[in-house]
Amino acid sequence: MQFWLPLAQQDVAVSPTGYKPPFNATAVARLKAAGAVIVGKTNMDAFGMGSSSEYSDYQDNVFNWTTCTLCDMLLTHGGSIRQPASFCGVVGLKPTYGRISRYGLIAYGSSLDCIGPLTSSVEDAAIMLTVMAGQDPHDATSSAKAVPDYAAALQPLHSLSSKPLAGKRIGVIAEMMQGGTAPGVATAVTNSIKHLESLGADIAEVSLPELHLALPAYYVLAVSEASSNLARYDGVRYGLRHPAANLRSMYNDTRQEGFGVEMKRRILMGTYALSAGYYDAYYKKAQQVRTLVQQALNKALEQHDLLLSPVAPTTAFKIGEKTEDPVAMYKEDLMTVHLNLAGKLIHLHAQCTAMTGEVERFLDVWHGFCCTDRDLVLTM
Repeated sequence: MQFWLPLAQQDVAVSPTGYKPPFNATAVARLKAAGAVIVGKTNMDAFGMGSSSEYSDYQDNVFNWTTCTLCDMLLTHGGSIRQPASFCGVVGLKPTYGRISRYGLIAYGSSLDCIGPLTSSVEDAAIMLTVMAGQDPHDATSSAKAVPDYAAALQPLHSLSSKPLAGKRIGVIAEMMQGGTAPGVATAVTNSIKHLESLGADIAEVSLPELHLALPAYYVLAVSEASSNLARYDGVRYGLRHPAANLRSMYNDTRQEGFGVEMKRRILMGTYALSAGYYDAYYKKAQQVRTLVQQALNKALEQHDLLLSPVAPTTAFKIGEKTEDPVAMYKEDLMTVHLNLAGKLIHLHAQCTAMTGEVERFLDVWHGFCCTDRDLVLTM
C-alpha cells in the first residue's frame, strides 16, 4: 500500500541530551516505505509516564488545532492514544496487543505497550493500521495473523443505508457512566448513544463490576515492569552517562539526573511491588485481577458486538491542575487501562471495544458513525 500522509511520530525517549536512535522502529520503517512523510517528532511525558505531557523533559504541551491536519504514531500502555484523541476531538486507535510490532519502541510496560495511530478520520487510522500491522521477526510477541486492507473494507458514505448499524449490538458499560464522570462527559456519551440508535444499533446496558479493580492492578503491573525495564539506564550501556569518580557514583548520578520526579516515583513503587516480601501481595494479585478483567470483557463481548464507554472521567484539564496530586492524575486512566490489561481487544476513541479479529467490522461501525455526524464526534 502506498499513501501520502503528513506524519509526526511520538518521541518516547524525549531527552534534552539530544539522543538520536540508531535505527527506525519497525512501525516507522513500514510507514516510510509506504510513502509517509515524517515531518517531526511530538513531545510527551518522558517514557510515557503521565497523562498530560507535564512530565516532559522539554516543556508542557499546548494544543494547537493545526495538529489535527497531521497523523501521528503513538505509544499507549494505559490510554496515551485514546485520551488525547478524546480531549482533542480526533480519532485514536489502540490495536490488539501484538498487532503492531514493538521492535524499536523504548519499553515502559512490556506486556502493556501498544503502538497505534492518532488521525483526523477513521479512514486514515485504517490506512495507517494496514501499513504498520503484521508479523515482525524482530518481535516474538507480534501476531502472525494476515493483515487485510482495513481501509478498503470501509463503506463509502454514498453507499450507507439510512440504518447502516442495523443489527449491531452495542453494550454501554454501566460502571463507566456512574459517579465520578463529569457532566460534560456523560452528556457527550449520551448524545453518541442516541446517534448510534438513530443509525439502527441495538443499545443495552452491561454491568462489569470487575472493572473497578483494573486501575489499581494496572498501576501495580505497569510500575513493576517499568522498574525492570528502566534498570538498563544506568550510564553503562547507552543513554545518559554522568561522569563520576567511581562506578556507584556514576549509577547514582546518572539516574538522579536522567529521571524526573514521576519516573523516580514509579520506579520506586515498582521496585517495592517486586521485592521478595511483597511480590505475592501485589504483583501476583494484580496478575490475577488481570485475568478476571479479561474474562469479564470476553464474556460481555460474547453478547455484544461492541462495548461503549467514556474515554476519561473528565474533559481536558488545565496545566498544573493535577501535577500536585499524582493519584488524581492516575485516575484519568480509569476508563482506558482495562483494555491494556485485557490485551487481545481493540479499542477506539470514543470509546468502543471489540474482540480481536473483528477489526474490519469495528472500524466500519465507527466510520459510519463519524461520517454521519462529524460535529458530534468533535465534542467527545
